[in-house]
Amino acid sequence: MDIERFDLERWQSIHEHGVEINLSESGVHPLRLRELVGVADLDDLLGQELGYTQTNGTLSLRERVAALYDGASAANVLVTNGGSEANFVTCWHLIEPGDEVVVIQPTYMQIPGLVRSFGATVHEVWLEACHDEDGHGGHGGHADNAQTPMRWRLDLDAVRAAVTPRTRCIAVCNPNNPTGARLDEAEVAEICAIAEDRGCWVLADEIYRGAELDGRDTPSAWGRHDRVIVTGGLSKAYGLPGLRIGWIAGSAELVEQLWGRHDYTTIAPGAVNDLLARLALAPSRRGRLLARTRDRLRENQAIVWAWVSEHHGVRQIPPEAGGVTLMRYPGTRSSAELAETLRTMHGVLVVPGVHFGLEHHLRIGIGGDAALLRAGLARLGQVLEHG
Repeated sequence: MDIERFDLERWQSIHEHGVEINLSESGVHPLRLRELVGVADLDDLLGQELGYTQTNGTLSLRERVAALYDGASAANVLVTNGGSEANFVTCWHLIEPGDEVVVIQPTYMQIPGLVRSFGATVHEVWLEACHDEDGHGGHGGHADNAQTPMRWRLDLDAVRAAVTPRTRCIAVCNPNNPTGARLDEAEVAEICAIAEDRGCWVLADEIYRGAELDGRDTPSAWGRHDRVIVTGGLSKAYGLPGLRIGWIAGSAELVEQLWGRHDYTTIAPGAVNDLLARLALAPSRRGRLLARTRDRLRENQAIVWAWVSEHHGVRQIPPEAGGVTLMRYPGTRSSAELAETLRTMHGVLVVPGVHFGLEHHLRIGIGGDAALLRAGLARLGQVLEHG
């Protein structure tokens, strides 16, 4: 098996700790331990044995994850080391050589890379930038026409046409990375209906669920039929990427099978990580963490939109959810060249759109420090204006 290089992750891994301003991050600014752990929790934390914990996640943690999904129980949840392991073991279980997978693009490129590496074929269906006739996405669009409401939309007929008798799975990231788009109830329901009708699976990466700027929860694919698999985790909406806690939600039979794959990968989550994840998902704390995320994203998107509105030719469809936004910039230079110039000459790291198959775009993180965001955008503006 020939694993293709994961360009996005390698770009960030090499450079994210060597720049003055990192705008490549895709979540919100991480919490410090003291912001998560209260005085009443210290005895439990300091008394935690550093042995192997329950390998599929402690019962308490799985119950708290299950509470996020209507009708789910701990038997429907497998805890993994980050959302990345959740996606990996799911693809490893589902995909065989000769299969086909319909992938909603643009997307975080882990699943397409795994699909190809496992010998299957990717069929892409791309989100399209359209006028928002229903008012889902708020105001945004072109910097030279700030009153034009725009939204990323999914052509469901194109999804239907892409599914063949060899289709094993429809893969979707909702809310979407890198656009910040959010599929609505009708779109999620129809994707699941297409899969049920054609006898294939839905793999819904919902790791940004909870990071909605308007505070309305994104509709989940969970529970719409027996072949729906949802992955999630604490890295993005919760501001806890360093815990490396993710999960899979699916039928009890599927979760049991995926636990067997997990036995061959990381075996178990870290004991301290499991404990801290239980604290984060306690109902009162969870609400505070998501409120922090949503407040920060709203404030930072306002900064981004003010900047976009001042730069002729720069285009943004404001994100509905998540810690990133996609920008189209004017000119003909490649996104890799622009990102490299910005990094080497100005100390700012962004993600070039070519890593998502989108030239002349940049992905900008909007979940970090507001002052650094302003400074990074100012330097980007200088590069766009003067080269």
